[in-house]
This record gives sequence, C-alpha cells and structure tokens, in this order.
Amino acid sequence: MIDTAFLITSFVTLLVIIDPFGLAPMFVALTKGMTPRARRIIAFRACAVATGILMLFAWLGETLLDTIGISMPAFRVAGGALLFLTALEMLFERRSKRREDKVEEDMPDPSVFPLAIPLISGPGAITSIILLSEQQSGAEGLAQVIQVIGVMIAVMAVVLAMFLMSGFLERLLGKTGIEVVTRLLGMLLAALAVEFILDGLRDFNFAS
Repeated sequence: MIDTAFLITSFVTLLVIIDPFGLAPMFVALTKGMTPRARRIIAFRACAVATGILMLFAWLGETLLDTIGISMPAFRVAGGALLFLTALEMLFERRSKRREDKVEEDMPDPSVFPLAIPLISGPGAITSIILLSEQQSGAEGLAQVIQVIGVMIAVMAVVLAMFLMSGFLERLLGKTGIEVVTRLLGMLLAALAVEFILDGLRDFNFAS
C-alpha cells in the first residue's frame, strides 16, 4: 500500500538535504568553459553514480549497521543530529562556502568527484536514505525501500534538471535568490532532523 504522507516526507527530506538549487551554481563553476555536450555528459554521469550509491545504501544500510553493531534508534538520533548540523550550515551559508572550496580545485572531469561524491550523495544524503528505508520490517519494509528508491530517483531527476538548466537558473534567481531558497530549505531540514531525533528517542523508550 502506498503511503502518500510518507512519500511526501521522503521527497522533501531528500530534496532538502541534496539541495538541487544550491548545487546548480556549483555545477556551473565546475564545468566552466566546457561545451554544452560535455556539460550534459557530466550531468548525466554524476546523477547516475550518485543514484547507484544511494540505492546501495537504501538496500544494505541496515545490514551494514548490524554488522558494525549499531542499532537503528541510535542511528536515527545520530543521523538526526547530523542533519540538524547540516541545516544550521545551510542557514548560515557555511555549506555553500565548503562547496565553493571544493569547486576551486582543478577538476578536469568532476562528474564522480566532487559532484556525485560528496556534493550529491554526501553523508547527509546517505544518512537520510538509510533512515527513511529502515522504519519497517518484513514485506512492509521491502515496499518502503522500493518507495524510497522511487522517491530518490525522482529527486535525482530534479537534480539533473537543475544541472541542465543551471546557467539559466543562476541568471534568473541571482545570488540573492539562491541564498533565500537555501535558507528556506535549511529551515525545513531542521524540523525534519528534530523528527528523526524524536523517533529515535521513542524507539529507545519502547526497547527499554
């Protein structure tokens, strides 16, 4: 059964943490001077690699945590804290500064690094995909993983669209517009991070 509320929450979470609008200017800077065809190839390759990485963690995230000996409630609390710190960075523009530092490096083909990793499928995105995929078990859990992967692919389609239209969007929004969008997304992410932490604490209480 498709849970519309869960799909919306998952989409907003991944959209906010991956932040396609914030990535667009980075893509422009990383592909400066390249032909439109070369830009398209890099955009498709970066999104494909990032999709594969996130899909892997959606399927194997809980298994990996079990192997290491980390419980899901503990990971939810830690993941929520990590996402909250990311939200603070977005609100105070520290995230953009860190991304710009990566862009300054000379990268002839930036599709895998730094675009796919860590700008698209960074720690925040990996944490989010694991948290969203491991909230249920059994048949319902499998259906949930499939839904999360579907939502993730939809978000990656938005990222690809932003990359392909990055030059136009940068001119349309301008620096101020991009900063406003980033701060609004940061506010949403902070609220979602608190929800992850509260869910983890509730799970601790049920387990004790």
